[in-house]
Amino acid sequence: MAVTEADRGNTTTAAGSAGKALAPGRAARELGLKRGEFELAVQLGHIGVTTDGVGARRRIAMEEVDRLRAMEGFPDTLRGRVMTVGTAAAAELVGISPARFTRLARAGCFTPVSFHLNRYRAVVWMYLAAEVEEFASDQPALLTGRAPEALRGRLAAGEDWRARNWRGRRQALLLRRAEGAWARAAVLAGALDPVQLAEVVDDPYERAYLNRLRPEPVAVRPDSPAAREAAERLLSPDDPDEILWCRTSLILALEEARAGVGAPRPGDAVRPAAVVVARPEGGGRARALLAKWRLREPGGDSAGASGRAGGHSAG
Repeated sequence: MAVTEADRGNTTTAAGSAGKALAPGRAARELGLKRGEFELAVQLGHIGVTTDGVGARRRIAMEEVDRLRAMEGFPDTLRGRVMTVGTAAAAELVGISPARFTRLARAGCFTPVSFHLNRYRAVVWMYLAAEVEEFASDQPALLTGRAPEALRGRLAAGEDWRARNWRGRRQALLLRRAEGAWARAAVLAGALDPVQLAEVVDDPYERAYLNRLRPEPVAVRPDSPAAREAAERLLSPDDPDEILWCRTSLILALEEARAGVGAPRPGDAVRPAAVVVARPEGGGRARALLAKWRLREPGGDSAGASGRAGGHSAG
């Protein structure tokens, strides 16, 4: 089984020459990361992880741990990459009021990296501290004075881009890690509800295969029925433009998948395939997807139509 490391342009094997591999909990301790920090580092592609496809047990090669420990400034450098802040801390980080930060986030200037529910069951968005600081450095004019007309218009119309931007980021990261055309199609299929999926994919065997390959559900804190319901709402696009884009993207992905090996049918031999979760920094298609939903020029026109949050949001 090979582990692709796109940013270094080479591959290593998960057995034999790769040597010792660690379980996620042990690797997190070796890297001085809390479990949540470790999981986020894996999601963002900072830590290379392998799975064998049989039981999908994740392992981290000792060489990968050694590489990260050898980084200049370790462990602070690695922790800094996954440091997250809520609205109040993010606002303090760039010297603005929480209310102004919330308005900028609702207008699409910041892309949440995760969320949780507070005790009032309101969505609390979290942001990468490094991205907040980068925005302040690149767009200082938006931190003071009157906001550009385009942003004021979005807010006046009641738009909220936080959920949509988060969905776009999550989808792009999953596409980068997906191994194979059917796995990529499954990521895109995950954005559609069963009725919409059946409208796009009329073959029941293909739908079953896509559902089998669908990414793991979003982990939400606290783990409760209300939290899972909120996560389902946030995962589901509710803007017609976004839904159309998801359907069109899935159609194109299915064309690519069908051109290769078809979806399994009854009686087909089961061939367990190795699953690879890489630490990719490349992936032009996935980067383009993320760029589509993330507002790169906050003072100008966006790449798509307005998005709305999938539930009440506290920050």
